[in-house]
Amino acid sequence: MAKKWNLIVDIERCDNCRSCYIAVKDEHAGNDFPGYAAAQPAQGHHWLDIRRKERGAYPLVEANFQPVMCKHCDDAPCMKAARDGAVQKRVDGIVIIDPVKAKGQKQIVDACPYGAVWWNEETQIPQHWIFDAHLLDSGWDKVRAEQACPTNVFRTIRLEDAEMQRLAEQEGLEVERPELGTRPRVYYKNLHLMTQCFVGGTVVHRVGGVEECAPGAHVVLRQAGREVARATTDTFGEFKIDRLPPGSGRYELEASGPSGRATTAFDLGTESPYLGVLTLS
Repeated sequence: MAKKWNLIVDIERCDNCRSCYIAVKDEHAGNDFPGYAAAQPAQGHHWLDIRRKERGAYPLVEANFQPVMCKHCDDAPCMKAARDGAVQKRVDGIVIIDPVKAKGQKQIVDACPYGAVWWNEETQIPQHWIFDAHLLDSGWDKVRAEQACPTNVFRTIRLEDAEMQRLAEQEGLEVERPELGTRPRVYYKNLHLMTQCFVGGTVVHRVGGVEECAPGAHVVLRQAGREVARATTDTFGEFKIDRLPPGSGRYELEASGPSGRATTAFDLGTESPYLGVLTLS
């Protein structure tokens, strides 16, 4: 089987420096690549963008960032919507919207469920991030976003499909919105930072009548009596349990240590709660 291009994006590594965004703009804004793409407009288009997600509640709050772009789906809705072969899937997995054949076909933009296809009003063509196919075809082994990223968010790899699936299983990689069945070739590591909830809190105990942090306390999270996850408090007595499905209902939490135990219960909605201070007794 043919080896195909895939992109792995590690959300945990992204700090929103936007070097990738600027690199894509530098490569495509004002530059025509015949057979691949017409020039990207200087304003209005974000072929690669950064999505922001805040989780938590004071004082335990975090912000995460997800680079988003065309997924180069194996079952691409844009290709189904196109007429006259305006969108083609290459044998190496890359999807190309032909800048000549696609002229006037705005339905290609509307067909993308990820919002990754843009309409160029001036030239009347749909456009997307082309996986820097023109660079890969000339011998590059990575896309410009990876080349520009200072924190190693991106990995451009070319593997057979079976090899890629094994790698995805080994590294816990996920695709965005798998329920759509589009089979994207952009994989995410640590996607839970954008899609799941966490619960956090602080455990303390009393030493000589003084309230102190309780490091090393054991924290167990249960739902309907079944253990879901566990954690150990850090030096400051804080804990965090992640990867909880939003809106998953009622949970019970127990913290324990040499000085006693503490329990609480909460309902998990769509936000990540901070449970406050739990005092062992």
